[in-house]
Amino acid sequence: MTRTILSAACAAAFALALAAPASAQSFSCSAATKPDEKAVCDSRALANLDVKNATLYQVATSLVAMGERGNLQDQETAFLKKRAACGASVSCIQAAYEANIAAIQSVLDGIYKNGPY
Repeated sequence: MTRTILSAACAAAFALALAAPASAQSFSCSAATKPDEKAVCDSRALANLDVKNATLYQVATSLVAMGERGNLQDQETAFLKKRAACGASVSCIQAAYEANIAAIQSVLDGIYKNGPY
């Protein structure tokens, strides 16, 4: 049952990320003040990565135990600092997103293979 739910959640996250319009970031572009945030708002590709990252993060944090949830939260904080350090560099931001998405996906793959506990 957990595998079915996880598979459905991952499929929905992927579909959402692919279908997201440029204005579908996980944060409000009207409040964006930092160069990395503005770059995400100005790029459909980065906006899609942002939605995919946020969706996978939400799914993962809802499925893992408290200790692992704390690890994911720390990882997300580090990712946001890394993204901010990119400034407005689209390639740097894209690489940061791809690395973070891969890390979250690894957690989800572990749940799928071993169960949430």
